[in-house]
Amino acid sequence: MEPAEILGVPDQATDEEIRAAYLRRVRECPPDRSPEEFERIRDAYETLCDPRRRLHHRLFSVDPTLSLAARFARHAPERRFVGPGPWLDVLKGQ
Repeated sequence: MEPAEILGVPDQATDEEIRAAYLRRVRECPPDRSPEEFERIRDAYETLCDPRRRLHHRLFSVDPTLSLAARFARHAPERRFVGPGPWLDVLKGQ
């Protein structure tokens, strides 16, 4: 399972959301009652809270035959076409 799935957060979750999800999951599965599940939760949290480990996981935990662009395609924000109006306003100095 993916670390984000284990904690129940979206892929682009903020640090605060990750921490809150971690604390919630630890309350559900404390180390004295379910040590194996707690280990999974802790490993997922450690992966997501460190930017380098998060990037390493994102780069190397997927299908090795995918291109680099495809690995990040699902995380790319949707772009909307707004037309030339904003550009023309900038060029006119408005």
